[in-house]
Amino acid sequence: MRIVMLLSLLAACGVTPPSLADTSPAALVEQQAEAYNRRDLEAFLKPYSEDIELYEFPGKLQAVGKSVMREGYRPLFENFPELHCESINRMVLGNTVIVHERVTGLPKLVEAIAIYTIKDGKIVRLTLVQ
Repeated sequence: MRIVMLLSLLAACGVTPPSLADTSPAALVEQQAEAYNRRDLEAFLKPYSEDIELYEFPGKLQAVGKSVMREGYRPLFENFPELHCESINRMVLGNTVIVHERVTGLPKLVEAIAIYTIKDGKIVRLTLVQ
């Protein structure tokens, strides 16, 4: 459960507002980042596949499914009004987006590297490096 909460804290951060119809890897990550910072749970989850896989680097499966993410993010969005994720650096190569993220608005600053894998216009895998 600890890693699910960590994943809940860090799965965000984009750079510029994308078109809502844009399903490029960078745009999907940006869409969920914008929704994260608005604390809009359903908009945040929209770019993720129903069977999203959440990993702790290098390959330890921690959770599967959008419903697990919903359960983890709901209390964060409801209880931390200052919650904000900042993209420190972002790289895109093909269907992979790598983001150095910094989350503030919690009792403790959180930083991690998030590796998003996109397939068929959805985020299908999120791996966190901490």
